[in-house]
Amino acid sequence: MKYLSTRAATDSTERKRFCEILLEGLAPDGGLYLPESYPQVSDATLTRWRTVYHEQGYAELAFEVLSLFIDDIPADDLRALCEKTYTAAVFGTGEIVPLRHLENGLWLEALSNGPTLAFKDMAMQLLGNLFEYELARRGEELNILGATSGDTGSAAEYAMRGKKGVRVFMTSPYGRMSPFQQAQMFSLMDENIHNIAVDGVFDDCQDMVKAVSNDLAFKRKYKIGTVNSINWARLMAQVVYYFAGYFQATKTNAEQVSFAVPSGNFGNVCAGHVARMMGLPIDNLVVATNENDVLDEFFRTGVYRVRGSADTHETSSPSMDISKASNFERFVFDLLGRDGARVKALFDDALAQDGRFDLGADPAFGQAATRYGFESGKSTHADRLATIKATFERFGMMIDTHTADAVKVARQHLQPGVPMIVLETALPIKFAATIVEALGREPDRPAKFEGIEALPKRVTRMAADADAVKNYIAQHCP
Repeated sequence: MKYLSTRAATDSTERKRFCEILLEGLAPDGGLYLPESYPQVSDATLTRWRTVYHEQGYAELAFEVLSLFIDDIPADDLRALCEKTYTAAVFGTGEIVPLRHLENGLWLEALSNGPTLAFKDMAMQLLGNLFEYELARRGEELNILGATSGDTGSAAEYAMRGKKGVRVFMTSPYGRMSPFQQAQMFSLMDENIHNIAVDGVFDDCQDMVKAVSNDLAFKRKYKIGTVNSINWARLMAQVVYYFAGYFQATKTNAEQVSFAVPSGNFGNVCAGHVARMMGLPIDNLVVATNENDVLDEFFRTGVYRVRGSADTHETSSPSMDISKASNFERFVFDLLGRDGARVKALFDDALAQDGRFDLGADPAFGQAATRYGFESGKSTHADRLATIKATFERFGMMIDTHTADAVKVARQHLQPGVPMIVLETALPIKFAATIVEALGREPDRPAKFEGIEALPKRVTRMAADADAVKNYIAQHCP
């Protein structure tokens, strides 16, 4: 399996193998890596995987799926990495991603059983083990630079703490995360973990990460990698739980399902796009946004219009307070027939100059729905309060704010006979203030996180300046 950049010229022959892009993250031309073609899963393979999942479990399914994308790690080693990652000891349940029924046609796939109570653990725990494995093979070290709007940071830090040869430099928007999310990150005292609170919004943090990654001399000197979903390995690992959800919701391969996915940076739902391209019988992929509705606007109109810091709303589903969906470039690459030159013109030029591009009149835009199955919708603070309240009263199930956005939008797109699976984002304790506002009671808190907000914190505050973060990295690397 070889990988190419979303900005590669049509006649480019440059291809890389998985372990090369694992440590590299962003491509040198500023693009994102994708397989040169998606592996196809036959009906017979899908049947075999169904048996594998139900009889041998999630770790073995992960090995089967990931083997299609990774051919430069020996099979026995890859299986061992999957078995090390997806265990009840790590995720609190042998089921890993159990499916729970809400109402007729509507299901919830629980993705928040990991160490930091968020779906990001599903990929990040594997990524930590992959990094440690590959760095040991090479005898190298890696400095991870990341950006988080809430859950990526803690998931990355918990996955990388104590890992040999790895340091983490995680940027986050100052004052924009919930107190629980901040405490999860800032209370870590491990020497290889560095938290940087940026005066700005998530998009400023993400811009800083990309700017540093695009400084190739600095990137090579300090061996900069990334754990954001711009790293293909993150997205690849998330493909697995789409197959697991499908096998739980159906009995035969003749059945289709749809997925509703809370979406800010487009990584989670892009993994569903990859699964669908592989042949998983997905009817629709429903993109659910909050008040920051950049993605919903695109799927309704064809206009992709990023917002500035002043126009990015601070909401009660803060992990989606994003106006530049970096993974969206991967989908546009497929939508435009994998025309790297055109993708580069849109994301490098049009967005930089005009802050927007418009594909509404392009014949390819219609394929977003017809060929690729994308639909979308928007949820507001009032919507999520009502959804959290109704879900608790009707089903005795407490859901977090981002999951509530997806449940609200999912109900607008239900089709008779097609199960709709909502991807859970996090446990409610991470957004306690809104849960209290909706239900008048505190959400349950796992015992290991009692009093976490009162723990000492270690964090550095800085301006939204790529040079400042480069100086900080240089000062903290031997």
